[in-house]
Amino acid sequence: MPIVQPQKYKMPFWHLNGHLQTILPSIQRKVEGVVYQRERIELPDGDFFDFDWVKNGNERLVIVLHGLEGGTDRHYCKGIAKLFTENNWDFLGWNCRSCSGEINRLPRFYHHGDVKDVEVVLNEVNKHAYKEIAFVGFSMGGAISINTLGTSSLNLDKVIGAVAVSTPIDLKTCSDELEKRSKRFYNQKFYKKLSAKVTAKTKVMSGIDDTLIQEGKINSLRDFDHYYTAPLHGFQSTDDFYYQASPERKINNIQKPVLLLNALNDPFLPKESYPFELAKESKYLYLEAPKKGGHVGFCRDKEYYTYSEQRSLEFLNNCSAF
Repeated sequence: MPIVQPQKYKMPFWHLNGHLQTILPSIQRKVEGVVYQRERIELPDGDFFDFDWVKNGNERLVIVLHGLEGGTDRHYCKGIAKLFTENNWDFLGWNCRSCSGEINRLPRFYHHGDVKDVEVVLNEVNKHAYKEIAFVGFSMGGAISINTLGTSSLNLDKVIGAVAVSTPIDLKTCSDELEKRSKRFYNQKFYKKLSAKVTAKTKVMSGIDDTLIQEGKINSLRDFDHYYTAPLHGFQSTDDFYYQASPERKINNIQKPVLLLNALNDPFLPKESYPFELAKESKYLYLEAPKKGGHVGFCRDKEYYTYSEQRSLEFLNNCSAF
């Protein structure tokens, strides 16, 4: 499939580089007028999901998957909710375990390859009368979306396509990128949030322990993946987790159109997350790589909606025709 040529758009002049294009939207952008209806889904393993809905009686549903340590309260989730519900879609924001404002009940968390949890989400959604379902995933959520569409055992009959924004395609090289000294700000932000959740869980349940955190023996996101993410989710090692959960492995299996929107100046992503050759060979992967946008940024000057939100709507509105 040809590489998608990015549309021209102007960013605010003070968004000078990829770091500012990443950080400023996360702290400055506010999306007003989105009112969620929360539904708690009890899971067979004793845990729960919190769904945030915007229902207007439409036949199409967009499911948004947030990024690592994100949630439906993030501006990018609300932006999709507002734009899509203005354009004849219903909206479902799925909060991953521990990401809805309340710690989940089990030691486990969530991860980039968590397609079994997506299967539960789809089973719940299929109780409704939607004729078409689409995913929009951001960062980790984009990885989950691609992994889901590349898993042949799932019932994806109603799924028409997906958009993956600022998405790591190879987790090992992305981890290497975030371990660089110049990216320590981002690394520590994620690590501190995740480690705080481990400490909170340690106080109320067995099967998880924060001793290494308290002793200062863990101090990075990769350390967290080694001591917690991999063993808690059944992986043999950190490298096994990175390999098994990398969307790169599933791209050739997808049978639905997917738009991968990764800015070339994304501070999280190394060159391996711009799979130009895979996109050229794939029937279903559309790769769009604007020069600017940062990580889950894509703000446009004097525009309410971001470039990624606009492109998500355009792409998914046309998926039925693919």
